[in-house]
Amino acid sequence: MQEEFTSGGLNAMSELLEAELMAGKKAMLYAHTLTDMQLAERMQGLAGSHAERFNALLELFKE
Repeated sequence: MQEEFTSGGLNAMSELLEAELMAGKKAMLYAHTLTDMQLAERMQGLAGSHAERFNALLELFKE
């Protein structure tokens, strides 16, 4: 079933995609700059979570 987005819905989805992308980039940046390996690994995990949410949101447009 094809879903149709309103212009307000598209704007909201765009903002969510941008937020997930930026949060993932920041988490990865922190992962590469932190010297505490436990924190760095945690940031990598967070970056992965943001990437998964970004991809899940993006999939909504492909259906």
